[in-house]
Amino acid sequence: MGEYQLREKLVKEIYLIPLEKLGEVYDFIRFFRMGIERTNTNKEKVLSFAGCWEDMPENMLNEFLMEVKHRRIEAFSRRRKSEAGIN
Repeated sequence: MGEYQLREKLVKEIYLIPLEKLGEVYDFIRFFRMGIERTNTNKEKVLSFAGCWEDMPENMLNEFLMEVKHRRIEAFSRRRKSEAGIN
């Protein structure tokens, strides 16, 4: 199957997905694509951050990770609303 035919099949499948589930599909596809892009990132650039939180106390690290998770959820929620035209 050629690239064009495969893309067409994907688009047809997407049109069959219920509207209320499209956000989840979008998140999955974007997550997948971003993972591919990350693997193409300059290895040294990524490794320059290795160990930067090594000396952080565990409770502070856990708070930091929860804050990052919370901010990501908020950012993606705002973006989805913006893309959907919801104020």
